[in-house]
Amino acid sequence: MSSHTADLARRLARNAEAVCRHYLSNGHREGRYWLVGDVANTRGRSLFVRLSGPDHGKGAAGKWTDAATGEHGDLLDLIALNRGLDRLRDTLDEARTFLALPPDQIAPRQDRLPAPRGSPESARRLYAMSRPIAGTLAQTYLHSRGIVTVADGDPLRFHPRCYYRPDDDSPTETWPALVAAVTDLGGRITGAHRTWLDPSGRDKAPIDSPRRAMGHLLGHGVRFGVACDVMAAGEGIETMLSLRSVLPTLPMVAALSANHLAALLLPTTLRRLYVARDADPAGDAAMASLCNRAEAAGVEVGSLSPCFDDFNEDLRRLGVERLRASLHRQLAPQDVVRFLALATAATG
Repeated sequence: MSSHTADLARRLARNAEAVCRHYLSNGHREGRYWLVGDVANTRGRSLFVRLSGPDHGKGAAGKWTDAATGEHGDLLDLIALNRGLDRLRDTLDEARTFLALPPDQIAPRQDRLPAPRGSPESARRLYAMSRPIAGTLAQTYLHSRGIVTVADGDPLRFHPRCYYRPDDDSPTETWPALVAAVTDLGGRITGAHRTWLDPSGRDKAPIDSPRRAMGHLLGHGVRFGVACDVMAAGEGIETMLSLRSVLPTLPMVAALSANHLAALLLPTTLRRLYVARDADPAGDAAMASLCNRAEAAGVEVGSLSPCFDDFNEDLRRLGVERLRASLHRQLAPQDVVRFLALATAATG
């Protein structure tokens, strides 16, 4: 840490309670600590910030720990996570603004945080600082798309102030966002997908690119359930969640685009793969490429075709029962018994 960065960290620590009241306003003071749910300012008591103590060393003021996630750091780290900043320069600018200090020169390259913008580590931080979607605008958005049930273990979270930058030369904006974890076959988070939302929650945000992914995506995807011998794969998150509304126990993966669907890595234990196609040329090409690779690996392949452009449109226009009937005709008989019949019994 440079002397300038260390000086800003000390200045913040000497004003630790003011920092907490500004960035963690949903928390409260108890004795020598500020208690709050997490760095995203969720209500709770998991994260605690030391408000008094020496400038450095054991028991230093400004040091914080989140008991739920194991995250810890100083107040510069907290500001970076709270504001979604992945460059040290931006974090120092934010700290100087809070402390009412004049702007400084550009921070040297070696002073940047070790998680570059768009990296897997940056994606993991974003996902960690997001919250469960129950009762949030993300849940409202999914309900507006006809998706009324999301399993507790599904890799979906909500961030109320997710940063959005139209391009490198534009100022940063904040919008609420549905955040999905992208994982590899071993379950490690390699990236994150953001769907920025309108503040009403009824649609995507009115911006040029309301969907963006970050991190390492090739071969990976947003996974719903753990695949073993049978799974389904498709492009979009809403597409796979729509299928999951009817087939909640069938493991699924959203690859996030046609190109990434074509390159999706498959479990070595897989014996049958269903490809949920989007009704467009790119979707057809991706399905053909993935099917060829799967068949070459000895995997039986089947396609799931929507009646309209995609399965989310099917869910909204046909409803659950007619979508279930459509899928009944496309599944292998043993999978009707294993997945569709069980789903029918669970919901009917």
